[in-house]
Amino acid sequence: MKFSKVLQRDAGRVLGLCLTGWFGLISPAVSAAESTAPREVDGAALANESEPNDWLAFGRTYSEQRFSPLTEIDASNVGSLGLAWSLEFPYHRSLLATPLVVNGVMYFTGSWSRLEAVDLRTQKVLWTYDPRVLEIAGDRARVFWDSNRGAAYWKGRLFVATGDGRLIAVDAQTGKEVWTAQTTDPSKPLFINGAPKVFRDKVLIGNGGTEVGSSRGYVTAYDTATGKQAWRFYVVPGNPAEGFENKAMEMAAKTWTGEWWKHGGGGQTWHGLTYDPEFNRVYIGTGNGSPWNRKVRSPDGGDNLFLCSIVALDADTGEYVWHYQTTPGETWDYNSNMDIVLADLTVEGQPLKALLHAPKNGFFYVIDRATGKLVSAEKLGKVTWATHVDPQTGRPVEVPGARYEDGEALVYPSAFGVHNWHAMSFNPGTGLTYIPTIELPTLFSDKGINTVTWNHTDYEIDTGTHFDPGNELPVKLDASALVAWDPVQQRKVWEVPLPGIWNPGTLTTAGNLVFQGRTDGMFAAYDAKTGKTLWTFDAKHGISAPPVTYRVDGRQFVSLLVGWGGAGMSVGGIVTAQHGWAYREQPRRLLTFALGENSSLPATPPPRVPQPVIKEDFKVDPLLAEQGKDLYVKTCVLCHGGSAVSGGYAPDLRASQIPLFIDAFHDVVVEGSRAQQGMPRFKELSRDDLVAIQHYLRRQAAAGVAAKR
Repeated sequence: MKFSKVLQRDAGRVLGLCLTGWFGLISPAVSAAESTAPREVDGAALANESEPNDWLAFGRTYSEQRFSPLTEIDASNVGSLGLAWSLEFPYHRSLLATPLVVNGVMYFTGSWSRLEAVDLRTQKVLWTYDPRVLEIAGDRARVFWDSNRGAAYWKGRLFVATGDGRLIAVDAQTGKEVWTAQTTDPSKPLFINGAPKVFRDKVLIGNGGTEVGSSRGYVTAYDTATGKQAWRFYVVPGNPAEGFENKAMEMAAKTWTGEWWKHGGGGQTWHGLTYDPEFNRVYIGTGNGSPWNRKVRSPDGGDNLFLCSIVALDADTGEYVWHYQTTPGETWDYNSNMDIVLADLTVEGQPLKALLHAPKNGFFYVIDRATGKLVSAEKLGKVTWATHVDPQTGRPVEVPGARYEDGEALVYPSAFGVHNWHAMSFNPGTGLTYIPTIELPTLFSDKGINTVTWNHTDYEIDTGTHFDPGNELPVKLDASALVAWDPVQQRKVWEVPLPGIWNPGTLTTAGNLVFQGRTDGMFAAYDAKTGKTLWTFDAKHGISAPPVTYRVDGRQFVSLLVGWGGAGMSVGGIVTAQHGWAYREQPRRLLTFALGENSSLPATPPPRVPQPVIKEDFKVDPLLAEQGKDLYVKTCVLCHGGSAVSGGYAPDLRASQIPLFIDAFHDVVVEGSRAQQGMPRFKELSRDDLVAIQHYLRRQAAAGVAAKR
């Protein structure tokens, strides 16, 4: 079936160019101020589920449940929740982190890993730490976005990872740097935008970069006091001729074919790290292959361990304990970098130390974390690449043709997955997990690609596959939902349709509530048992961050960062442009709510969709436009959006005056005149390349205008 017919049938429900994993004004590095003395945050504090006042980690505690035992705000009174105060942060572009709250002070990361400390009693910024990411990264900034998912806190220090690959310890009271460690090779196109995890005087971090170079994934643990490396675990095996780091790599190598190491193999762990104090293990959710297409990296098949897996490691040594692979031999970017939640369940009358996981492949997994054995797996959303997971083998039963064996295949879910990195939460009281989901397909194709001779060019996007977006014009599309899932019965209990496709993570409380922001700028509270909408607030800008709740001076508050960001917003502009959150149009804010409050937000610009500019005397050359499209995909799409439609992360180049004039275009793109505003240079592009991209942008602009007539 032709893809255009599929597109007509599915009414535009196809999104191409789905990548996952990656550019703000910079102000002075540190402005110190006095702060209240930090409390002792150690392993006991992070394991304490009953302590209600603070939010000490990405998922509040080691369990990653994102569940708060606070009950002052509950389903009966949440209707009187109101805005208590707000702060604006004009130098940030994306705000999608989970804030930490320790003893009345909030810490959060924003654009370019900049770390903020806010006194929640006075609503004043105590200090700001700026790691100078753009300055240090230089041209490497082209492979990552400005976004950062958060910091970690341990014994009076904060730990933040940077886009240029550093892990930094910062004194929580003063904002002064204590130590820094370079966790990646600065010559390679690797980056970090995830939150570190701390345990037993160690801090753990991974990295990303699968789509922009030949990469071999790993995670590294560092000593929290000194920054010295404690251990490192590689996700995939290297060249057998150089020997293996451990028995696990030797075992994994048997599941690969060909000369995979020449392509790196992949497996980047850019998110999905959980520490389990009961077993003293860390669970790492591993990434997709490098490249995506298994025909290239492992031509004779194979499971390709430990791609798309949960791998359990000894927390003290980093030694392999067990693994469970969610997508053997993956070839669709169905990584398992999504959050890993620990919960105590009762299954068939027996207690179970469970691990809950909803990776991109569309299944919800319950795993015995003592043994790594599968307990159950069921489809969370629309999945067409596999019929089910065999309960005996733990392996998915694939649909013939889904691996685009004949050159192409339309498959659900897309490379965005049914569930992306946006955090799910688990409520022990209701027994339900609350998950933001997406329903989109992708046409995977390797037609025209020589899978034998294919090779990667570092710092350019290339996955060994083609993606046909099917429609190169912006579309109005609501294809997502908030799903309440019973992990014991493995079934959906309730569902709330959501706008767009890129809705953020959730928070649940003992007050029978679920909180979640939305792409359309609304912040909502739902009844945790029924899904009934109990309260909403218009934040007047797209939301990408999950909320947190905490108590200060005996009063419960809910806080939310508001600042549109992330891969879906940037790469997926063809869909996310519909919300009207144009580049730098609306302020970035921290909002804090409490019962009985009724403050108002300052005046905020309304949504605006940029209108393409037409240059009447410009005649598009079709051949140059096609050449320009290829160059745009390799160099521009990460930030400026698929089909040259910006979702708001960067300027919409169809509406910008700069690409109309080659000298101005060259000054920005090649010379880097706006590098410190987040636009890295692409010095390898020639003037002929810029002319080709110019023709592509003019073609896209003309199509956009014609569609509105």
